[in-house]
Amino acid sequence: MSLIPLALAAAVKARADELGFSRVAVGPARPPEHGAAFERWLDAGYAGTMDYLARGRDDRLDPRRLLPGARSTIALALSHGAGRDDDATWTPVARYARGRDYHEVMRPRLQELARFIVQAAGTGTTARVAVDSSAVLERDLAAQAGLGWVGKNTNLLAPSLGSYFLIGVILTTADITPDERLADRCGTCTACLDACPTRAFVAPYVLDARRCISYLTIEHRGDIDEELRPALRGWLFGCDVCQEVCPWNRKATTPPDPELVPSQSFGEVEALLDLDEEGFRERFRDTALRRSKRRGLLRNAALLLTGRRRAESRLRQAARDTDEVVQRAARWALTRPL
Repeated sequence: MSLIPLALAAAVKARADELGFSRVAVGPARPPEHGAAFERWLDAGYAGTMDYLARGRDDRLDPRRLLPGARSTIALALSHGAGRDDDATWTPVARYARGRDYHEVMRPRLQELARFIVQAAGTGTTARVAVDSSAVLERDLAAQAGLGWVGKNTNLLAPSLGSYFLIGVILTTADITPDERLADRCGTCTACLDACPTRAFVAPYVLDARRCISYLTIEHRGDIDEELRPALRGWLFGCDVCQEVCPWNRKATTPPDPELVPSQSFGEVEALLDLDEEGFRERFRDTALRRSKRRGLLRNAALLLTGRRRAESRLRQAARDTDEVVQRAARWALTRPL
C-alpha cells in the first residue's frame, strides 16, 4: 500500500464527517458479487413493474460502465430514524420519507465530497455520485466497501445504525485504500421474515417486490390486488415492519439527520382525499411522497381508511374521483364493514 491512498482515505472520511454523513466506507469499484442473483431475481419477475431495473441491467452489473476507469467506491450512510417517533401522525409513512426528499438532502453533500476527492487526488481524477437514481447496485457496492452487511430482509445493516439509513455512493478513478468487509451478523434470526404482513420474502435475502407493501404503495401504479389489501395494515407510503422487528434497530443509537426529520404534523389521512392534482404537488413537492403520485397516494389513503366510519363521507367523495384507480379503491373500502 502506498501512503497516498491511505492518506486520501483518511481525508475523505474526515470530509464526509464534516458534511454530516453518519458512516462512510471505501471499497473497490468492481462488479457486484450478487450480480448473478440480481439477474435471477429480475428473470423471476420479482421486480414487478419496475421495468427500469431491467433496462439498466448491464450497467448495474459493472459500475465501470457508469464511470469508465473507476477504481474506488465511497459508500455513505445518512441516518433517518434510529427507531424513534416524535409525532404519531406520521406512523403510516415509512421513516425515510418523513422529512425532506432524501435525494435533495444527500445529492448536494455527495457532490461536494466528490469535488473534494477530485481536488485531493489530483489531475485527471474523475468522480460520479449516485443516490438510487443511477444504474448501480448501491447496496451491493456498499456491502463490498464495509458500510454494512445485507440482512435477510434485503436491507443493509450496520452497527449503531441498524437499517434506518439511506445509502449514497461515489465512484471515482482515484486509488483509495479500501476498508474491511463486515460479516453477516443476522445469525439464525428470522424476525423480519416472520413479521412481513404479505409474506413477501420468498427466502432469506430474497424479496418478491410484487407482494411488498413498500412496492405496492409507492411503485405500483394500478389497482392493488384485492387479496393483499387487508394486509397493508395502515401503511400509506412504504412500510417499516421488517425493520421494526429487527434486533439491530433496537440497538441503533445514531440520531437522524435533522433534514430527514418531519418539520410539522402529517395531519389526518382523511384530508388527503380532498387533494386535487395541484394540491398534491404543492403539499408534497419537497418530499419523497411525490414518488407515489396523486393516484397512488389517494388510492392508498382510501384503502387505509377502510372500515372507519368517520371517513365515510370522504370515501364517498373519492368514489366519484376523476381517477378511476382512486374511485375503485374508495368503492371497495365502502363495501367493507364500518
